[in-house]
Amino acid sequence: MSNISRRTTLKLISLMGGAAASMMVTVPSYAADTKINVGALRFTSHAASFVAFERGYFKAEGLDVEFKFFQAAQPMAVAVASKDVDYAVTAISGGLISLAEKGATKVIGGALMEEAGIDGQKILASDAAFKAGLTSPAKLDGKSYAVTQAGSSFHYMGSKIAAKEGAKVSFKPLQKVGAIIGAMKSGQVDAWSIVPHIAKPLDKGGAVHIIGNVADYIPNYQVTVVFTSADNAANKRDTTQAFLRAFSKGAADFNAALVDKTAGDAAAENMVKLVHKYVYADRPYEKAAPSIRNGAMRISPNAAINMASVKDQLDWFKSEKLIKDSITMDTLVDASYSN
Repeated sequence: MSNISRRTTLKLISLMGGAAASMMVTVPSYAADTKINVGALRFTSHAASFVAFERGYFKAEGLDVEFKFFQAAQPMAVAVASKDVDYAVTAISGGLISLAEKGATKVIGGALMEEAGIDGQKILASDAAFKAGLTSPAKLDGKSYAVTQAGSSFHYMGSKIAAKEGAKVSFKPLQKVGAIIGAMKSGQVDAWSIVPHIAKPLDKGGAVHIIGNVADYIPNYQVTVVFTSADNAANKRDTTQAFLRAFSKGAADFNAALVDKTAGDAAAENMVKLVHKYVYADRPYEKAAPSIRNGAMRISPNAAINMASVKDQLDWFKSEKLIKDSITMDTLVDASYSN
């Protein structure tokens, strides 16, 4: 059945009657066992994809998933545009927006989000900067701020935080999260903002210090989004909807277990063990588990997008002259998937 095309299926249905025909109409309108590559970072914030894979939600939708892992957002956007990756979750970046403007990518859903009452992303100071007086975001003026690349989500967050504090900061692109962590530990850069499962262990170890919360500066921030190639969004709608359904089930499980904590202690423990296969997998479970638990942020239910947040990000990119003024929300987002 998995190799029967829709056209062949319809011909068979026309030739068959009764119970046999009723069985045939349950076949998906795309080929079952459709192979897709899913881009991800080894972050707790990408857990919805991991859960959907481990619990068979992708498979139930007829999707044969293989993960491809990245260390920054922009290379993932390039991979989706080149069709090396079919679907991905990442922050909105200048690269992603520019690729959408060229007709290569489309945002189709929401993922990680800041939410009032949920412990979210942290603003950090290096130990050296902290000892020199950087004890709150109000003291960022004249300091350096780590980003992966210009036009990354780190750049957006740092700029919004600095603007609200009336501070001038210098942004230091270091390409990868690992390189930023090294630079923060050695005092080569003063400040950074990152998800809690990375921020809290660094703070606990004394290498850096938490000095604020991103949510206090950017409320209801749509931190990451689900996106795909423009071709997939337009021409592979059944597969794309199947991906979003499975992803949403994974998000619901994650939220219930570790964010809302309504699924019970056993479910929470099982979720942490599942995520540990992908996040901090090089650490013993006992050491990784607290970071995974403490880093749990809301993943958008049903992959819904906070359009107001996305527009704010788009407007910021324009104000920084990082993208063309002609780019609109419709350029970036295929809103039909959120209807």
